[in-house]
Amino acid sequence: MPIATPEVYADMLDRAKAGSFAYPAINVSSSQTLNAALKGFADAGSDGIIQVSTGGAEYLSGPTVKDMVAGSIAFAAYAHEVAKNYPVSIALHTDHCPKDKLDGFVRPLLAASTERVTSGGTPWFQSHMWDGSAVPLDENLQIAQELLALAKAANVVLEIEVGVVGGEEDGVVGAIDEKLYSTPADAVATIQALGAGENGRYLTALTFGNVHGVYKPGNVKLRPEILQQAQQAAAKELGLGDDARPFDLVFHGGSGSLPEEISAAVDFGVIKMNVDTDTQYAFTRPVADWMLRNYDGVLKIDGEVGNKKQYDPRAWGKAGEAGMAARVVEACEALRSAGTHA
Repeated sequence: MPIATPEVYADMLDRAKAGSFAYPAINVSSSQTLNAALKGFADAGSDGIIQVSTGGAEYLSGPTVKDMVAGSIAFAAYAHEVAKNYPVSIALHTDHCPKDKLDGFVRPLLAASTERVTSGGTPWFQSHMWDGSAVPLDENLQIAQELLALAKAANVVLEIEVGVVGGEEDGVVGAIDEKLYSTPADAVATIQALGAGENGRYLTALTFGNVHGVYKPGNVKLRPEILQQAQQAAAKELGLGDDARPFDLVFHGGSGSLPEEISAAVDFGVIKMNVDTDTQYAFTRPVADWMLRNYDGVLKIDGEVGNKKQYDPRAWGKAGEAGMAARVVEACEALRSAGTHA
């Protein structure tokens, strides 16, 4: 199917919220990992979200070029073509963008999408993330207000982060301390600044102990009940009942999370969960296995010529794609989106 239009994306998010499931948002950095994500979603019978980080966008432009906008648009253009061959709907998203990269990443991409929409087309991306976790909350929300207006004009959804995700991703480092836990006051401030959809749709990454990167279960304490408390605080601010879920929530830094923690987060309104570390490993592990099993074929040892069929990047690339696709299916099953494609 074609990449999701803004209307299809809105329907995807609405169905996830109504059906108490969430979409994996799979980070990619190449055509191979993009193809793996597409196959995984198709195999799971799930719509999904595929995203690029600032580092992934730089890499897609060429590792010596490092042009985030060029890499992003090239990724989007390629995705728009290849996604047509899969029977599920896919939305494109840009991941964490800190303040110092807004002018070189999100703002020009929003401008490019606005130009396409003004000409009768669809935006390049269906959503963009502003990561204001490293600035004071007031400044975070002030910038979010500006970006939300731009996103609305481009028919794009904005994602924000309220709180701090620990660990490191693309050079953005978050300390592991009490700031990992968003407060009800943070939730109320967000509603007061951005509204509840009337100023443009936004996704909210509230933090409840999340950490980027590799960690084992138990190393960091996730507290999904924080999401419930935030929803209740926002509902009270809006004059809604305690069981309302005003926020469209995002789960960041989920590697190593226990199934019951993921399930609880979805119960409390998470409709998007970022998956990167686990799928990176799922791609690379079969490649390492291929290289070790075919050592004398991929290397020209002792003057021999090697085996072209074994060192052809398509050979080991297929193994990596299959491994990553299988991990995407697992993510869909854990988030209950498997089999939900409309």
